[in-house]
Amino acid sequence: MLPSLPNINSLSIILPCYKPGIDWQATVINSINKLTDINLTELIIVNDGMSTFSANGISEFLEISIPVKIISNTVNMGKGYALRKGVNAAQGALIIYTDIDFPYTEESFRNIYAELLKGADVAIGVRNKDYYTHLPKARIYISKLLRYVIRTFLRIPTDDTQCGLKGFNQNGKKVFLETTIDRYLFDLEFIFLSARKKLKLQTVEVELRPEIVLSKMNWKVLMQEFGNFLKIFAKSIL
Repeated sequence: MLPSLPNINSLSIILPCYKPGIDWQATVINSINKLTDINLTELIIVNDGMSTFSANGISEFLEISIPVKIISNTVNMGKGYALRKGVNAAQGALIIYTDIDFPYTEESFRNIYAELLKGADVAIGVRNKDYYTHLPKARIYISKLLRYVIRTFLRIPTDDTQCGLKGFNQNGKKVFLETTIDRYLFDLEFIFLSARKKLKLQTVEVELRPEIVLSKMNWKVLMQEFGNFLKIFAKSIL
């Protein structure tokens, strides 16, 4: 007997988890409970090497009425690596990933889901103008510089590749699992590969929740990611 296919609008949410805030469980519960109007069928939390994370009784602790899968890395491998593990395990026909603190509004989340239902292979969150009011100054410069470099050197549909809210269908899932970057620029690699494979990409303006304050960037990680950008750029001129 052939395996049954997932409902065409069934959704898996994937949350990478590393050094979350103290009340991260309450944030997850609150956000999931506000998304009862979508066909959410599972939540996947990927513990990316957080030694204090306990999977024991997590479904009951989160008080969520959908299946909760826990995937754990023994050491920190990076957000891109963690998400690939989560995406590979996802059973939903559609997949949306975001951060463990659900930084974007529920309406933004619904709009990503709606574009997937309309037929987009990949729905790309694009941050509105208020985003920069939530950032430290150094991170503003880094973000704007990266967007300028993307506009100048890469032929992709958006220069805002690093928004932490994206969704995709099974076509997008296949491409996402082809990414190789483990940390910051996995988003850029995903959009670059999706555009090259001519998937249907749709940008969606999203909004941060008012109380969100974003942290500073790790300069060591940024220097490592410069090499990853060069690898993507090299592929763009082949």
